[in-house]
Amino acid sequence: MDWTQRIASDKNVLLGKPVIKGTRLSVEFILERLASEWTEDTLLSSYPHLKKEDLQAVFAYLNDCVRDGLITEIRRKSA
Repeated sequence: MDWTQRIASDKNVLLGKPVIKGTRLSVEFILERLASEWTEDTLLSSYPHLKKEDLQAVFAYLNDCVRDGLITEIRRKSA
């Protein structure tokens, strides 16, 4: 999947964080929800303008970040 068709970064939108095009939903926000045990169905029903392909793009984007070495360090949260 070519995530660039669905994810963009603009310094004037959420300080340049990658977002789903045409929304103010950041990749970070989507990942936080999924990490908090939201399901794909919950996300899609809570944000009707969000499409399944947008979620697939988030994973493709994250995959590219990891593969390209942009995310390499594993940090533990402080207790």
